[in-house]
Amino acid sequence: MLLTLGSNVMQIPFIKMHGAGNDYIFVDCFKNVVEQPEKLAVAISDRHFGVGSDGLVLILPSEIADCKMRIFNADGSEAKMCGNAIRCVGKYFFENINNHKNILKVETLSGIKILEIFTENSIVNEVKVDMDKADFVAKNIPMIWNLDSCINQPLEIYEKEFMITAVSVGNPHCVVFCENVDEIPLETLGSKFEHNKIFPEKVNTEFIQIVDNQTIKMRVWESGSGETLACGTGACAAVAAAVKNALLPINTEICVQLRGGELFIACKPDYQMFMRGNAVEVFRGSY
Repeated sequence: MLLTLGSNVMQIPFIKMHGAGNDYIFVDCFKNVVEQPEKLAVAISDRHFGVGSDGLVLILPSEIADCKMRIFNADGSEAKMCGNAIRCVGKYFFENINNHKNILKVETLSGIKILEIFTENSIVNEVKVDMDKADFVAKNIPMIWNLDSCINQPLEIYEKEFMITAVSVGNPHCVVFCENVDEIPLETLGSKFEHNKIFPEKVNTEFIQIVDNQTIKMRVWESGSGETLACGTGACAAVAAAVKNALLPINTEICVQLRGGELFIACKPDYQMFMRGNAVEVFRGSY
C-alpha cells in the first residue's frame, strides 16, 4: 500500500511484534528512511483503516549504543520509553542485524537501556531489561505538586477520591491500588487521569490489585493510546509503588498479570527495576 505524507509517497516494509499483547509496528531504519513518523503512526496504527497497533517504533542507528529506538503512540505523540517495545527491538536486532550480541545497549529518550537476550534454536523468546531506577521525586515525573513526592496521596476525579502514587520509570506513571481491577470503568477514568492538570506532560495510569506477595493484577491506560493489553514501564511503576507502600516485598521477582499476558518485575533495594518478558513476531508486510 502507498502512503502519501504531504508531497511524498513511500512504500514501507514493516514487522508487527508484541510483548504481552502490547503490539507495535516496527520499521528498520538501518535500511529505510521514514519521514513524518508522527503522521505514519496515526495512519498505520488505526485498527480499521491501517495495520492496527498501539503505536509505531523506529529502529535506528546510534552513535552511543547498538541501536536507537523512537516510539510514537497511536495518536502521533512521541513517547520516551516503552518496556514491551524495547524487548521487541532487542529481538529484531538479534535476529536480523547482529545475532552475536546477547547483551544489547538501546538508546531511548529516557537514556540507554541494557538488554539481555535469551534464545531457543537461535530465536529470541525472552528479553530481560534493566529499566533503571524508579523515581518518586514529583518534579522529575514531572508533576505539579506541593510536596516533594506523591506517595499514597488523594486525587479527586469525578468527585471521587483516589489514593495515588506517582513515579517515573523513564516516563510518568500514576498508580492506583484497588480491590478489583475488572470493575474499574477505565474508558471513563483513564483520560481524566491522563489529562489531569497536575501532570503537565500527561500520565500513564495503572490500576493495581494485589493478589499475593508475589503476584499483582493490572490494567493500564497509556497516554496517547488508551487502554492497552500490557505496559512494561507501567508494570515496573506498579511494582515500585507497591514496594514503596510496603504492599510487596523488595528484591523479589513479582508476576504482573495483564490482559495480554504476564511480565516479571524485580525491584532492588535502591529501586533499580528489572523487567523480564516475551517478545513475539506476528507478521511482516509492506505499507
